[in-house]
Amino acid sequence: MGLSEITARLRAAEDRAGRAPGSVRLIAVSKVQPLERVEAVLAEGHRVFGENRVQEAAGKWPALRERYPDVELHLIGPLQTNKARQAMELCQAIHSVDRPKLATTLARLADELGHCPELFIQVNTGEEPQKAGVLPAEADGFVTDCRGLGLPVAGLMCIPPVEETPSLHFALLAKIAARNGLTGLSMGMSADFEEAVAFGATHVRVGSAIFGDRVPAA
Repeated sequence: MGLSEITARLRAAEDRAGRAPGSVRLIAVSKVQPLERVEAVLAEGHRVFGENRVQEAAGKWPALRERYPDVELHLIGPLQTNKARQAMELCQAIHSVDRPKLATTLARLADELGHCPELFIQVNTGEEPQKAGVLPAEADGFVTDCRGLGLPVAGLMCIPPVEETPSLHFALLAKIAARNGLTGLSMGMSADFEEAVAFGATHVRVGSAIFGDRVPAA
């Protein structure tokens, strides 16, 4: 597929949903992609990227940023508290705030560093035991707690269960966000991002459809 086709599909999805052109941010998920593929997408002019692991982001992006200083980096994978400082120094947004201990750590570091990335609270809309995120019933309280810590909560994020209809989860996330006065919705991936746009997504996370299938580790 590639960047140009995904961008065209995103613009068409915005139009169908009555959304303004360019109102949905396309996060190119570059995790475990070969450097030459990432550089090719950078050369096409794209500047918003997503990584799953702080360690991989730290090994890849500082050097790339020397050539592309306007890159915006989003951490979309789970964040350990001992990697929080590094994540805050590297990333402009963190999409996986999922527990009180992490929220408290981010608040303390924000005071120390004098800045904080844009934050999205991850909601486990499918209530899957193996998946990170606060449960839907606990989301309102967690949003309140994060705001009480002074954290810049921009919105919510979810990863629907693979075997379920994603629209049900997008609708649930949008409902939780609306009642908490949150406008950011990080939802939708390669297979379902157009559907997510119809339900109000502000950020979609697309990897393989832009870069091609991931290359297995040697």
